[in-house]
Amino acid sequence: MDKPQRGYWCECWTEDLAEGEPPELQASFDAYTAPQADRWVAIALRTISPVLDADSSDEAWVGLYEERVQTRRALTRMQPCTVSVTHAGIRITWTLRPVLFVPLAHRHGIELPACADDFKSQQTLSDPS
Repeated sequence: MDKPQRGYWCECWTEDLAEGEPPELQASFDAYTAPQADRWVAIALRTISPVLDADSSDEAWVGLYEERVQTRRALTRMQPCTVSVTHAGIRITWTLRPVLFVPLAHRHGIELPACADDFKSQQTLSDPS
C-alpha cells in the first residue's frame, strides 16, 4: 500500500452501566470494505448470542437481521455507525467509522541512523560444557 486507502476503523467497547466507569476498549479491527466491517460485527453478535439472556439475544438478532441493512447502507455512504447490545448491566458497543489508512513510512537504503552505534548488544554467557 503506497497510497492512502479508504476503509473503516472498527472497535468493540464494553461499559458497566452500574459502575459508571468509562467504556473500555476490548478489540479493534481495520476493515477495507463496508461488507468486511459489517461482517466483523455480525460474527461477534453471532458468537456471543448463545450466552446472552433472552432479551439481549433478541436485541442481537434484531441487529443481525433488521438493522443490518441500515448499517451496511451507512457504511457504503462512508457514515459512522454503532451497534449495541446490553446484557446483565454491561453494554457492548461496536463502532464503525470511515477512515483513511495512511501507509507507514519505511526506511529506504541500508544505512542505519547515527544512534545505532550507541547501543551495544549484551553478550550472553556460553555454557561451559
